[in-house]
Amino acid sequence: MPRLRIFIAILAVLGFVAAPASAVMSTSAEHAILMDGATGQVLWAKDGFSPMPPASMSKLMTVEILFSRIKDGRVKLTDRFPVSERAWRERSGSTMFVKVGDTVAVEDLIRGIITQSGNDACIVVAEALGGTVEGFVDIMNKRAKELGLGASHFVNPDGLDVPPGQRMSAYDLAKLARQLIYSYPNLYHFFSDRQFTFNGITQHNRNLVLDRFPGTDGLKTGHLEESGYGITVSAVQGGQRLILVINGLRYPDLTGKAADWFAERRRADEAARVLGMGFREFRSYQLFKANEIAGTVPVWGGSQKTVPVTTGKPLAVTLQVDSRQKMVVAIKATAPVNAPIKKGQQVGTLTVTAPDFPTLNVPLYAAEDVGRQNIFARMFTGIKALFGGAK
Repeated sequence: MPRLRIFIAILAVLGFVAAPASAVMSTSAEHAILMDGATGQVLWAKDGFSPMPPASMSKLMTVEILFSRIKDGRVKLTDRFPVSERAWRERSGSTMFVKVGDTVAVEDLIRGIITQSGNDACIVVAEALGGTVEGFVDIMNKRAKELGLGASHFVNPDGLDVPPGQRMSAYDLAKLARQLIYSYPNLYHFFSDRQFTFNGITQHNRNLVLDRFPGTDGLKTGHLEESGYGITVSAVQGGQRLILVINGLRYPDLTGKAADWFAERRRADEAARVLGMGFREFRSYQLFKANEIAGTVPVWGGSQKTVPVTTGKPLAVTLQVDSRQKMVVAIKATAPVNAPIKKGQQVGTLTVTAPDFPTLNVPLYAAEDVGRQNIFARMFTGIKALFGGAK
């Protein structure tokens, strides 16, 4: 097999799930996930796959559904949604301060949900898209299944604990964040807004990491007494995007009216600290470009003894810098590989292993056609196999 060359680039989707252990990464949060944005590969986790109360971070699902309607043309940013009495009365927690009987532009509702974390804005959107809040919750749960959010269950569009039972895992939140980033590039910019003024009231984005860590461009914070403080955040440095979810930060030493103010700053500091560790400790290493020849596998009864193979798509892995030197890439043929072979036919597997890295198995495909030997050559090959094995 030719020597493998290592480049720096991105990967097509390969579906990494298992997270390696890392002594370097740490957080006081009860739940955490660090994900490579380009690949969806989980780099590090701390109870990241268990269902938990996501609080206002579950608003990301409300936004995703609204973004999907904008992308397919059913909704425009200039459309206006009516404000019902139910939406107007939704004053618990964060609010956008909508007024009953008014109509609000979709663009303002997006900013009201993302920047102001408006629970009332979520009700307006839910009633407009689902007919009722309950109808929209059905849409949320259906969409969660479509996106593969296996640990998610929604009972409302805003993340409040009435009714109880709203659950998501940190992993599901990271997957949802990745969906918002890559599926809606023309709308994702709303997540980087620092403040928004509606009805004469200016409110600032609670995602303070936007100003604490270079390259941060989203996404959403959350807090309930049950869930503790949490955040889903993403940043880009040096062309590499990381997505971080932390939840269950608790600050029992903070009391009084200023407790939330200090807690929001501690949450932002913790998220910025973990992101910094992530960018220092993990690198993306490209193994092959699209359709680059990865090596060869033997062919039985073919017009040639071997066939060149490729992963088809660009292949890269993200792993800790210390693990890079001990990374091993191996090719294994699907035995036996019998001619004829068609270009694009799977004929083997490429395996990548490294310390603190989940074993990765990637299909290998024939890079060209290989015909069968003529009848005399096949007879000769058969005789060799009978009396000592073909080589």
